[in-house]
Amino acid sequence: MFPRVILKGTMIKKSQQKKRTSPCNYKERYFVLDTQDLKYSERRPGKKPMMKGCIELSRIKCVEIVCSDIPIPCNFKYPFQIFHDSHYLYIFAPDNDCRLRWVRALKEETKHNNLVAKYHPNFWMDGKWRCCHQTDKLAAGCSVYDPVGYASKKPLPQLPDSEMGLHDAGQRVVIALQNYTPLGDDDLPLQKDQEYVLIKSSHPDWWAVQDSQGNTGFVPSTYVAEKSSTNFERFEWYNKKITRGEAEDLLMNEGKEGAFMVRDSRQAGVYTVSVFTKAPGSNGEKNPRVKHYQIRQSETGQGAFYLAEKYLFSTIPELIHYHQHNAADQWEVDHEELTLGQELGSGQFGLVREGTWRDRKVAVKMIREEYMSDEDFKEEARIMMRLSHCKLVQLYGVCTQRFPMCLVFEYMENGCLSDYLRDNKGRLSQDIMLGMCLDVSEGMAYLESSTFIHRDLAARNCLVSKNNEVKVSDFGMTRFVLDDQYTSSQCSKFPVKWSAPEVIKYCKFSSKSDIWSFGVLMWEVYNEGRLPYENRSNAEVVESLNAGLRLLKPRLAPDAVYLLMEWCWKEKPEDRPSFALLLHELASLSDL
Repeated sequence: MFPRVILKGTMIKKSQQKKRTSPCNYKERYFVLDTQDLKYSERRPGKKPMMKGCIELSRIKCVEIVCSDIPIPCNFKYPFQIFHDSHYLYIFAPDNDCRLRWVRALKEETKHNNLVAKYHPNFWMDGKWRCCHQTDKLAAGCSVYDPVGYASKKPLPQLPDSEMGLHDAGQRVVIALQNYTPLGDDDLPLQKDQEYVLIKSSHPDWWAVQDSQGNTGFVPSTYVAEKSSTNFERFEWYNKKITRGEAEDLLMNEGKEGAFMVRDSRQAGVYTVSVFTKAPGSNGEKNPRVKHYQIRQSETGQGAFYLAEKYLFSTIPELIHYHQHNAADQWEVDHEELTLGQELGSGQFGLVREGTWRDRKVAVKMIREEYMSDEDFKEEARIMMRLSHCKLVQLYGVCTQRFPMCLVFEYMENGCLSDYLRDNKGRLSQDIMLGMCLDVSEGMAYLESSTFIHRDLAARNCLVSKNNEVKVSDFGMTRFVLDDQYTSSQCSKFPVKWSAPEVIKYCKFSSKSDIWSFGVLMWEVYNEGRLPYENRSNAEVVESLNAGLRLLKPRLAPDAVYLLMEWCWKEKPEDRPSFALLLHELASLSDL
């Protein structure tokens, strides 16, 4: 079956400059977006177009407009960006409608990918990001990325004329439902969950608001909700006076997973959320149906709305926006939906088995009952759910309703990195080994930017996909710490041969102790899976480290790579690099 063409047209592409010496240029290309790829070609008069590039949609991590005040050096003045693999592609559309049309379509096709949590709203230029001034091109973004933004909403209208004016409408307060990056000089940035004073609301699409610093400007009306009001007729998800049966008919006819509406309940002043789902039933077969949830109000105070009692909201639009992006039961996996297969391995946490879930091959980690309490398990799972990156093994869901409790992960066909290195000894090129270190450093840079500590980074805790991509695993045993340092209260078990001196002496974990472990992981890679200090006891290793000795240079490691290992093994944590810096240094080696 051929892929379906979605959009096609002529735009201008900026060179991706994958290497430092690559020239910067702008070239007209003919773009074709279908359900599998984004392709672009050079049109040649009298000849067949020459294909110049193809990006698989599954590899795209972010699609967003670019907001910048710099002069655009080409004829088309409306830029947008595509972040795929480790590269940024900048495309320039002839007008804003064209740009939004492409961004909406690309977002729609990629919204289920492994996407970035944050993106850079401005250009990468002259060795730094113009938005946040970070000097690492692969540094985490500085604005929250909305993967559906333009995909599920109508395109934002043109800003109203400034002559509309900003007139006082009393001290009505609105709450931002999501972040908003200004598209023009007259509008105001929004920060999710912050309160703003509503100045004018007569325009159906744009409202004038004032922030806490006294700045005023226009924002999309659907991005905010009045704090003291339940008047939400302006939202497209509200269907007044529709019965339960009519709601079921409408949603069943649409047949889209997660499609929903809010409607009036029989009881005056009460509202119901009706949601369409195709989730399999207990027999494993798909069971399309519509579920109905009444929006309730807390007895503790007027205006506290909820579907799940632990998540309270001041307004119904806030509640709807939260549950649109954080489905209450999306992470809970029914045990009956899992088919378990052969054992893949076991560890201190429990048994890992191959499995099938919703026609997808998965790895199921079954947690030993004595390992942690129910609440600890749920807290660890909650932490892992907040992490999403293409170089981390993805958590699909959890089973908490019966024992043993389970974590359901993406299946990595080639198993753990340490075994893979030993099984392929003598067959790994320098590029492959460096690529493995790059993969792990990219995943760890993401954890570092999220203020997460792994605490057990090693080749055995990284997995290899069927495409030989390496991803970091077992990061769920981390703790989220605001000061980037965690002092273990148990400190009874930790892998001494991968541990930094401050962990061995004082049980102090940080991103810098993860850096030390990463140096040992690099040593493992370039020694093709050999165990570090393989003929020494833990006590002998500690004695060597105290004497200032370090692991010797692997035979296969270039001098530049071993210098990075030694940098990771500096005695003082503050003398070690960050993962963002290491990622930059490794990437520069890959360009040589």
